[in-house]
Amino acid sequence: MPIVRMKDIRKWTPEELEKKLEGYRSELLEQRALQASGGAIENPGRIKEIRKTIARILTVTNEKRPEKEK
Repeated sequence: MPIVRMKDIRKWTPEELEKKLEGYRSELLEQRALQASGGAIENPGRIKEIRKTIARILTVTNEKRPEKEK
C-alpha cells in the first residue's frame, strides 16, 4: 500500500510538493540512520515506501515544470 497515491499527489500545489518532499527525505534519512546504527526498525518496508513516494513526487514535479525549463 503506497503512502500517498499519484492522484492525491497531482492535486497538491508546488509549495505542498516541495514541503512534503522535504519531509519524506528527512524521514528517509532518519530511517536509514536507525537501520545503520543497528537499531530495530519498526517497519522495514517503510524505507521502500518512502523511496517510492519521493520518486512519485519528483515525477509530478517534473511533469508540472514548463517545457522550457526541462
